[in-house]
Formats: sequence, C-alpha cells, structure tokens
Amino acid sequence: MDTLGPAQLVLTASIARRYYVDGRSKVEIADEFRLSRFKVARLLDQARSSGLVRIEISHPGAIDLDLSARLQEALGLRRAIVVDTPEVDEPALRTQLGKAAADLLSEIVTPDDVLGLAWARAVTAMTEQLTSLAPVPVVQLTGALTRPDVEANSVELVRHTARLSGGPAYLFYAPLVVPDAATARALRQQPEVAEAISHFDSVSKAVVGLGSWEAGQSTLYDAMDEKACEQLQRRGVVADISGVFVDADGVAVQSRVTDRVIAINAEQMDKIDEVIAIPYGLAKVAAVRAAVRSGLVNAIVTHAPLAKALLNATD
Repeated sequence: MDTLGPAQLVLTASIARRYYVDGRSKVEIADEFRLSRFKVARLLDQARSSGLVRIEISHPGAIDLDLSARLQEALGLRRAIVVDTPEVDEPALRTQLGKAAADLLSEIVTPDDVLGLAWARAVTAMTEQLTSLAPVPVVQLTGALTRPDVEANSVELVRHTARLSGGPAYLFYAPLVVPDAATARALRQQPEVAEAISHFDSVSKAVVGLGSWEAGQSTLYDAMDEKACEQLQRRGVVADISGVFVDADGVAVQSRVTDRVIAINAEQMDKIDEVIAIPYGLAKVAAVRAAVRSGLVNAIVTHAPLAKALLNATD
C-alpha cells in the first residue's frame, strides 16, 4: 500500500470519521464530498488496511469477550461467559461469577421457561446476586446438603429465587444423599418430593453445580463416606454434576452409590434445553471437559485462568 499524501490522508480520515464516528451512510458521505459511493467504499477500506482506522470490540465490564467467544467455539457450547478477574480468594471469586451468572439468567430466562436450580456454592452466589427475573416456575433439582460449612441449601435458594421471580416454587425437604437406596426410594415417594420430581421434565433452563470428584473439589464428595467415594473413583468418575456422576468420556455412571442420591438424574438432565454450570479453579479442568463431553452441560460461566487452561487442554 502506497503512503498516503497529506491531502488524501485528510480526506480519508474525514470520510472515516463521518462513517465510523458520526454514523453517516456511504451515500450521504458521497454526496457531501462529491464522490462516488464506490470511491467512498475504497477509501474506507484503505483507512482500515493502512491502520488509519482500527476496530476494537470492547466492553467496560469484567467479561472477556474474546476469551468467551474462543471458549464457546472450542468446546461447542451454547454459551460461554468468561469473567476477567484476578481474584484467587474463593468467596470473592464466587461473588464475581455469581454476578455474571445472575446477569445471564436475567437476560435469557423468559416467561415461557421453567427454571431448575441445583444446590452449589456458586449457584447460591448467583441467586444472591439476582435482582430481576421473568415470572417463571422454579424447581428444586437436588436435595439439601446440610453441613456446618454450608450456609444455604437448595430449599432456601429455590424459595428466594421464586420470591424474586413471582412464580411458583416446587421444593422439597429431603437430604441430597442418604445412607441406602431403600431410604432414597421411600423419600422419593413422599408427596412433596414426588411433586417436585414430576416437574423435572418441564424444566427448560437449569443452573447446576460442577465438581471434580476428589476431596475439596466437590461438596458431595466431601459429604459422602470414604468407601462410596472410592467406589465411584474405581468406576472412573471424574465429575459430579449436581449428583449426576460422569467419567472422563462423559458417560453417566450408575451404581449402588448413585441410588442413594436424591436429585435429578442423567436422563432427566439430558432433556433440559440449556444447562448452565459455574465452575472455578484450575483443578476442575478434567471435570469441565467431562461434563461438556456428556452433553449434559452446554453453557458455562467461569473465570479467565480456568478458561485458558480449558483452551490449552483442547489444543
């Protein structure tokens, strides 16, 4: 490209300003400068190719748009929201991811949807950040996990979200995990539990927890007995999607242990149109990949370090 002379440089810059800054059409610019539309188009192309005009896509918020788009494409996701944050403190990180997930939910949930919520710390953080939501039914997808280090449970987050939405809440009081399959079967037959479960098939959007099947990386792992955890590890489980266990290939694993869990199952989750997970921490790379391979999770809200690690793992 030849260097532009002063007159041509000023003309090109003036036309570029009219088009990109003032929002004038090529026809309007052509009339003003007494040029043909084709000449205007060539000058605009020249402005970009010479570097006189640089186009940047930016957002004043904390979302890394480029990384979000790359992750969505690389993993074949319906949506990917990547928060650009330096936070390493888990509570603070959950708050930032919760805000992004809350904004996403407020944007995509319509009055025609049925929203399902499974308990997780990140899901709780999201519900705490919600300020508006379409009037939709809210369905509890998992039993309650009651532990000293858990401040909120699935019943509370469903009730809170339904109160904000103004829609009905379908919730139940039952543990997420019980000592044996017989107890789980009996609890599933209780009227309020059966009522909530009957709405699983109508859920169109859901937010779930996603843990890596190891100590400290899954609240369900930490809540189960050591023998049960080891049994699932021997079966190849690498990820826990709110009580649905999958191996590295994304295949759902069923066992005597899974029969003790009172939560949505893999078949029911697979019928949901959009399932959003909010993973964080570099230890969850394998778990996220397994969850995406399973097809059960098709949207994620995460932070930049994990997003970059996932991209590196797919190279």
